[in-house]
Amino acid sequence: MNIKISPSILSADLCSLGRDIKLTEEAGADYLHFDVMDGVFVNNISYGIPVLQSVRKNTDLVLDVHLMITEPHRFIRAFADSGADIITFHSEAESDIEGTVKLIRECGKKAAVAIKPATPVESIYKYINDVDMILIMTVEPGFGGQGFIYETVDKISALRKYTESRGIDLDIQVDGGINAETADIVRKAGANVLVAGSYFYKAADKEKAVGILRGNV
Repeated sequence: MNIKISPSILSADLCSLGRDIKLTEEAGADYLHFDVMDGVFVNNISYGIPVLQSVRKNTDLVLDVHLMITEPHRFIRAFADSGADIITFHSEAESDIEGTVKLIRECGKKAAVAIKPATPVESIYKYINDVDMILIMTVEPGFGGQGFIYETVDKISALRKYTESRGIDLDIQVDGGINAETADIVRKAGANVLVAGSYFYKAADKEKAVGILRGNV
């Protein structure tokens, strides 16, 4: 299984974001995870389109944009035009899932659907033929640095078994509380795209941190 690492710049030093992006590239990460929060869908506010445009100008990394916002369909084209490569929105948000996926596709981007820890994984099975990736949140969305919710591991396993039984090649992403210990757990459960924020950006040796997250160290 091809393991991909997507450091979340929610945990980067925004005053030195260009430097931290460069360090992310040099560490061998695959993606750059870009969290968008509106203070409505989740109880926090992060950054949006102007920051994404600046990031796009400064990196060739795949920009993995995670929309934690209400009515995400209203902003798909704007994020696509601003440099997103993958656009993830929540099944619990107030948007038609099939219509939003179609809109992302029309913009020429990869589409992904996310679910919160309390959302049954079976609720998104019917969309797995339409998306490139499913994101299973392993913490409650909204804030970095939270503790991993171990009950979510069963959802990862169930989704991987379901896709494999149907011969579907689907990326399963996990986001929240990912470190050396939990990375091993989620990889074994079937996740292959790992978002890491605090663990990666606080690491003295970021290249080693990527290797540990991949399971190579």
